[in-house]
Amino acid sequence: MGSFLYFVVGGLLDLLVWAIIISAILSWLVAFDVINLRNRFVYRVSQALDAVTRPVLRPFQKIIPSLGGVDISPILAILVIQGARIYLLPMIFSPLVNALG
Repeated sequence: MGSFLYFVVGGLLDLLVWAIIISAILSWLVAFDVINLRNRFVYRVSQALDAVTRPVLRPFQKIIPSLGGVDISPILAILVIQGARIYLLPMIFSPLVNALG
């Protein structure tokens, strides 16, 4: 049971990383006018990704100033999430895995 929870939490963190990457790429495509937010599908995808990634990126955006219009908060958020997934999750879930199997 503990290993299943570890798997689920790790998978959710991986999905969050992918959502941040896709959101950043989508924002670049909109900024360079490759795709248009007037397209209903693109707008809905953009809104859904924004709803998922904004709570994660907002604390980083408050701390780190914009560097000439370049937002590096997605890079730092991905580094923190990957660090938590690689180093903190095993420490947190090892007692649970040992207890529950």
